[in-house]
Amino acid sequence: MKLECEIEKIKNGILQVEKITGKNLTLPVLSSILFIASGKSLKLRATNLSLGVEIEIPAKIEKEGIIAISGTTLAGVFSNIFQNENIKLESEDGNLLIKTKKNRIKLKGQTHDDFPTIPTVDGKTFEIESKKLVDGIKSVYYSSSPSDIKPEISSVYIYSNEDNLVFVSTDSFRLAEKKIKMKKVEELPGILIPFKNVSEILRIFGEIQDNIRVCFNKNQISFSSEGVYLTSRVIDGVFPDYRQIIPKEFGVEAVVLKQDLLNALRISNIFSDKFNQITLSIKPKEKVFELSSQNNDVGENKTYLDAAIKGKDILLGFNYKYFLDCFQSINTDSISIRLNQSSKPIVISGSSDNSFTYLIMPMNR
Repeated sequence: MKLECEIEKIKNGILQVEKITGKNLTLPVLSSILFIASGKSLKLRATNLSLGVEIEIPAKIEKEGIIAISGTTLAGVFSNIFQNENIKLESEDGNLLIKTKKNRIKLKGQTHDDFPTIPTVDGKTFEIESKKLVDGIKSVYYSSSPSDIKPEISSVYIYSNEDNLVFVSTDSFRLAEKKIKMKKVEELPGILIPFKNVSEILRIFGEIQDNIRVCFNKNQISFSSEGVYLTSRVIDGVFPDYRQIIPKEFGVEAVVLKQDLLNALRISNIFSDKFNQITLSIKPKEKVFELSSQNNDVGENKTYLDAAIKGKDILLGFNYKYFLDCFQSINTDSISIRLNQSSKPIVISGSSDNSFTYLIMPMNR
């Protein structure tokens, strides 16, 4: 293998794919990045078996070839090369030679015969703007369960509904749903993307401006755009029928300014107990919207907010952290909070935006 390419492009590619290399005692080659030089490009490939990525970089190929190099070592080397020029790569006796104006580096190669192939996913396809895909996933993924005990909720669930692509996640204590409008939505019965893979999908496609082509079947899903191809396994399971727990009518409704509520939650958290519990009290007749918290070691706090409220009096406790998480998904200046009973979920959304819905289960007082 012998080639020349731009330092910045290969540097960015290596730092992207290195995050996906995996530590596997039975298959140590998974800790490496596979270099494939052919035609007019260099492909960088990495996989941890659950997730695979391939990034294609334009290159002047003098001699085609394949070599596997430790991902950690490559990332360490390239993150400390700051020259803005072309770089020369050459394989020699199973090693990789790296040459720039100021560097001469030799990296030990690894046996690549058992490096897994990244599957080419066949199935249904659709295209979506990268911003919409990232926005959909980012709006809900924090509500997924980090535990693998129930794989179906340790995931982001994606399905189509009329002219919307719907993203949902839950850990059984809270639930987030985001609807993304699309002109033509391929019929998507429901796909479960593992929570552990979602952050890498966001990281790799977060900076891409072009459309993303999505292809899926019952076992795999792939995302491709601008020389980047990523595949993820999908979870074989059934996501809970969450729509039946979203109330259709409410006995209490309040609208508050987002920033006021955020400030109040942060103050209340200073005095919350070890369970992060904050108490919400709404009294429409008295025009009271109150957040309170108490910690025997710190003190106590009551914060009153200006709010447009209607309905009946209600008092309940909730986890501060769960409430705070959803602020990143709400783009409006005001937040709508709707409830029925102290034992039923709190439903939160932007006051003028019905594309995002968030549920929090109350805490037992």
